[in-house]
Amino acid sequence: MIRRSHEKETVTKPAPFEGKGMITVRSLLNGEEEMSQKGRVFCHTTVRPGAEIGFHIHGDESETYYILKGKGTYNDNGVQAQVEAGDVTYCAPGEGHGLACTGDEPIEMIALILYK
Repeated sequence: MIRRSHEKETVTKPAPFEGKGMITVRSLLNGEEEMSQKGRVFCHTTVRPGAEIGFHIHGDESETYYILKGKGTYNDNGVQAQVEAGDVTYCAPGEGHGLACTGDEPIEMIALILYK
């Protein structure tokens, strides 16, 4: 399978989990079937300056962010840490996280949610 750039589903929506501002999500793979039932999200996400994905807990799944561009504050189970391009974050099953874009440019990242 090849998914061309113009074929990706793109949605701009309010930041989830009682976050602030808007985010844009571009699906790289569409759902469980394309992820061989091993996960549910593989996407390229943009978090605009001042926007924030609210803190949330993952039950039986993990989430990894790979930061491509921008700077922000990552909430790792209540511990705040600065992240920037090239950094990778990991939220294990049963743990929680959130991300705020604190720089002047948007955060561009790849997000991957895999099942436990």
